Amino acid sequence: MISNQILQTTIEGLKGITRIDFCICDTEGKVLATTFSEAEEYENSILAFVDSPADSQVIQGYQFFKIFDENQLEYILLARGGNEDVYMVGKMVVFQIQNLLVAYKERFDKDNFIKNLLLDNLLLVDIYNRAKKLHIETNVKRVVFIIETKHEKDVSALETVRSLFATKTKDFVTAVDEKNIILVKEVKPGETYGDLEKTANVLLDMLNTEAMTKVHVAFGTIVNEIKEVSRSYKEAKMALDVGKIFYSTKNVVAYSRLGIGRLIYQLPLPLCRMFIKEIFDGKSPDEFDEETLTTINKFFENSLNVSETSRQLYIHRNTLVYRLDKLQKSTGLDLRVFEDAITFKIALMVVKYMKYMESIDY
Repeated sequence: MISNQILQTTIEGLKGITRIDFCICDTEGKVLATTFSEAEEYENSILAFVDSPADSQVIQGYQFFKIFDENQLEYILLARGGNEDVYMVGKMVVFQIQNLLVAYKERFDKDNFIKNLLLDNLLLVDIYNRAKKLHIETNVKRVVFIIETKHEKDVSALETVRSLFATKTKDFVTAVDEKNIILVKEVKPGETYGDLEKTANVLLDMLNTEAMTKVHVAFGTIVNEIKEVSRSYKEAKMALDVGKIFYSTKNVVAYSRLGIGRLIYQLPLPLCRMFIKEIFDGKSPDEFDEETLTTINKFFENSLNVSETSRQLYIHRNTLVYRLDKLQKSTGLDLRVFEDAITFKIALMVVKYMKYMESIDY
């Protein structure tokens, strides 16, 4: 369960303190981590020691120790030297490795629990029973962040996120699929959605700098109990999708700020097609030329203000009025009238949504 890299780092650190060489092997004599080069020569001695009833033994100038994981023999430790001091240090190393095994197993159990919690795979009674067993507080305010990476199985990005939040006992970092990293974060008293957006931007900057990867970050709403964490996760997932459709220029999207896009995202496609057909008589509002679309978008950006829109487009006010009149003749909608403008804006968003949904179906 513990990676060979972790074992190697551990014994190198211990050698630096004790000045004693160590080697860790599996029960078949294969070297997993070592601080000296001739470790493989002891394979036969290790296999013999595995079959012996002794927990420790001096063989060929080395102290041999057995390392157990819940009564199951997991590793063999070799410590160079046969005196009492080496024996004492060896026993300390065994204790350290066994504690690592316990810690990693607990981390794995917690990771498993969080994944099942996010995916709604647990009964309500199981959520509270398992949370108690794993010493996870149930009444802490939490929010779920989804970090979508550009590449699948981006280990560097996952480790960067873990390095930021792993030391905080009430935060959890996991992954439920190939491209998304999930952060279940504790929300401290007084922390606002503005603060959560700052956290999202910190994640964005860190991953751009440390992991050299472009990501999108989305987060759900704050929940009060552990049983509601899956809801925040679903909201974050929706925010990620809705962000791709309607807010493609944004790298951070909050569920609470999705606005009308959230409603459109939940509409069935047949209803969307019917709406577009009724409003535009079978035409699509995104079939206009680039000039017309630019005019429409800029007009919406400036809250239907003719003077400000014409100024920003560097055109005469009468030219803008002419374009709006032309658009009214072709669609029957006058964008200077609030109700018509709302209808047109929604129609543009509906078309975007339809195109996105049709593209992922293929």
